[in-house]
Amino acid sequence: MLSLLLVLIFGGCASLPRVSETIHDILSTHEQPRIFSANGPLSPEKTKVLLERLNSSVAPTDFLERHIAIMEFLSGNPLIKGNRVKLLVDGPATYAAMFRAVRRARNHINLETYIFEDDKADRKLADLLLRKRARGVQVNIIYDSYGSSGTPESFFQRLRDGGINVVAFNPINPLKIVGKRRITYRDHRKILVVDGKLAITGGVNLSQVYSSRPFGEEREEKRPLPWRDTDVQIEGPAVAEFQKLFLGTWRRQNGPALGKRNFFPHLKEKGNALVEVIGSVSGEENRTTFVMYVSAITFAERSIHLTSAYFDPDDQTVKALIDAARRGVDVKIVVPGISDLPLALYAGQYYYSDLLKAGVKLYQRRYAMLHAKTAVIDDVWSTIGSTNMDFWSFARNDEVNAIILCRSFAAQMENLFARDIADSDQIHKKQWETRPLFPRVREFVAHLLRGLL
Repeated sequence: MLSLLLVLIFGGCASLPRVSETIHDILSTHEQPRIFSANGPLSPEKTKVLLERLNSSVAPTDFLERHIAIMEFLSGNPLIKGNRVKLLVDGPATYAAMFRAVRRARNHINLETYIFEDDKADRKLADLLLRKRARGVQVNIIYDSYGSSGTPESFFQRLRDGGINVVAFNPINPLKIVGKRRITYRDHRKILVVDGKLAITGGVNLSQVYSSRPFGEEREEKRPLPWRDTDVQIEGPAVAEFQKLFLGTWRRQNGPALGKRNFFPHLKEKGNALVEVIGSVSGEENRTTFVMYVSAITFAERSIHLTSAYFDPDDQTVKALIDAARRGVDVKIVVPGISDLPLALYAGQYYYSDLLKAGVKLYQRRYAMLHAKTAVIDDVWSTIGSTNMDFWSFARNDEVNAIILCRSFAAQMENLFARDIADSDQIHKKQWETRPLFPRVREFVAHLLRGLL
């Protein structure tokens, strides 16, 4: 109730760009997309060869070049070659990777998160961060003041007392908000950068809900459901883009001066994945993560496989999904069977009938609280990030997604998607259309309130 009241008082208006017009304007004037290496931009000839090689790994498609051109134009960020990417399939895998990276830190640790809880696992992480700081490693933390509102101030004060720089993003107290930012603008990103050489990003918050694994196990009623989420670890030249996003937020929030640290070391190529880092900032009009999704869906030619934690899409996204299904694209979406935000779940269900009629296949996840925000398209394009397919993520939050172009990584994503499908129940059109009246009314009311969810 309090959050709803705050939205009504401070929310203001937000809108999303018309993606079809944006796509038309960019494609009518675009040049060949750029690809950067650790040493700078590749020549047009080398860029062409690299894209052709990537295209040859799957069935022929125009999807990549068109989508890449649009995202580069809007974000200003090129594709970067030479990255090693590791899929972190759930919360335990992500926590293990984070602890490993932090233990190896020698220069600095930059951590940005929506939720930082005061629980057993995160107290261990806090203890480790304090030990690293005591050994001379600079530690800088940004946490969202609303997302972490349940965490006692003493938890963060202990970190500050140990020499860690801690910034609360957009304090809930409107008298403390930096600049002209509305109280509804939140930092929903999850970024860990260690020594400027390794980055971890995705949907995993720092919370006890990730303590157990979410696959293939039916839970007893009294046991809490595990949360199903996904992150990715990246090493190579693309890490610098995550560092830029973190430091940009630090500056906008008037964080303390960080002194001389090697935030941007020379980064050697570590692997063969092309990576583009897409970050949206609350209050900006272009909403790059939103355009990323609509553009990718619009240009897909064979398959669209989405895992969506809070599936409450806007009309443009719904139309893009319906159009894709009608032109023969295999569109499958794993959605929550249960949610910690029931109104968001019901609001998304408002669209299920139209999607099912068009041929979109919907699957409700069992045995876990779905929190992953991922996609794999045409067996070559993948994204993992913090962006939910809902209005709040698309229009208001600071978000971040990694776009990964790599055939072998996409195959891993497809395998993970198949595991989710195996732990899901398909929603069939006939079954859905014969549901009782009450759920229909509930969905309609939730849809009317969607801008507040």
